[in-house]
Amino acid sequence: MQHDVRLRAAARAIFYACYPSEEWSPVPFEEAERCDTVHYRQAVDAAREARLHLSDFTAAQLALI
Repeated sequence: MQHDVRLRAAARAIFYACYPSEEWSPVPFEEAERCDTVHYRQAVDAAREARLHLSDFTAAQLALI
């Protein structure tokens, strides 16, 4: 996913919002990404889902113009 900078940034933001400390995720985002942990995969799935909803919202807003 490193080629999609915006999706990666969204996944990183979601990762740290959901797993703010070592009590929640034992590794930081970069290591979770490298090791493909469940925490990382959940953050990526959430970012992809958010992107779908945000793109629908943007399209609806453009239709109003």
